[in-house]
Amino acid sequence: MAITCNAAIAHGDGSFSIQMIEVQDPQADEILVKVMAAGLCHTDHDSLNWGKPLILGHEGAGIIEKLGAEVTGFSIGDSVILNWAMHCGKCFQCLEGNEHLCEVASPVAAGGNGYTPGHAALLGTTYNGEPILRSFNIGTIAEYTLVKASAVVKNNSPAMSFPAASIISCGVMTGYGSVVNAAKVKPGSSVVVLGTGGVGLNVIQGAKIANAGMIIAIDINQNRLDMAVKFGATHTILAHRNDIGLLNAAQQVKTMTQNRGADYAFECTAIPELGAAPLAMVRNAGTAVQVSGIEQDITIDMRLFEWDKIYINPLYGKCRPQIDFPQIVHHYESGNLLLEEMITRTYTIDDLDKAFDDMLKGRNAKGVIVFHQQDAI
Repeated sequence: MAITCNAAIAHGDGSFSIQMIEVQDPQADEILVKVMAAGLCHTDHDSLNWGKPLILGHEGAGIIEKLGAEVTGFSIGDSVILNWAMHCGKCFQCLEGNEHLCEVASPVAAGGNGYTPGHAALLGTTYNGEPILRSFNIGTIAEYTLVKASAVVKNNSPAMSFPAASIISCGVMTGYGSVVNAAKVKPGSSVVVLGTGGVGLNVIQGAKIANAGMIIAIDINQNRLDMAVKFGATHTILAHRNDIGLLNAAQQVKTMTQNRGADYAFECTAIPELGAAPLAMVRNAGTAVQVSGIEQDITIDMRLFEWDKIYINPLYGKCRPQIDFPQIVHHYESGNLLLEEMITRTYTIDDLDKAFDDMLKGRNAKGVIVFHQQDAI
């Protein structure tokens, strides 16, 4: 039997509204999830202008409401984390171990702007009687969502709140995975993090978990730097807006690292002009990582690559959801990774406009939409 519920609908022209949608029973390989919390990030705001109506949201956690006939390993009532990087398990990239780059199911690697038309993105959910896309094939800013079984990871932590679980889906995984899976930061090494918003804080946490010896946080906001220390930064640099390419900050990094440069530097600002900045921070043969998903044209002084420097641009921290999510939960339960402390404020779906405004103005480390009579703070 179909469920009628509230959802945030992007209209494709920069606007959105809260509307009623109809969600059908799951097909054989699908799961119906009662969404309890949905994390908010800049990509959600970007999706307002993707030119198509869609259900917003790509970070989420909830409770299994119904299971498709062929789904195994889950039970109704399970607490779960949603994962947007679905995979088929059979294509070239999946067999190479790159589940996040699945050529069939990934809404980024396979389908472009946040949905995969060939992967049943239109089926099962309607708005005004017409099928509607779900952002990143999961559309979490809704009271219920219908997803493929590969989009669901069981959460066995009784201590973790739904808002904390929801932010694992993208921001936490991207930062943590960029350190652990992509750069493979070595114990005792030096790490620089450019930008200490939600993703940057999780790069810092990943570096701490990897036992980096020095973690240098760089930001133009002192309050964010103070938060970076709470999450594991050992040193901070307050940068200036007029520091072109952060070259002055890079000189401070060199001074702090025996005039050599750091072993690793992670760009987490999403500012195109800073796309090359991590190259200026690392030593010869160091590794620069572009985490924030810059997709604009940028100009790079090739001398920044001298000598033997490596520049990588991983997607979603090279996520392997069934492996990485349980590891993140374990680090949380061990007290080595903070999640609750990252959530500045929670909102109801009716306050989504306020949540977007707080995010865009940098008031939050992380904002979360909560559903089903949970308290918003």
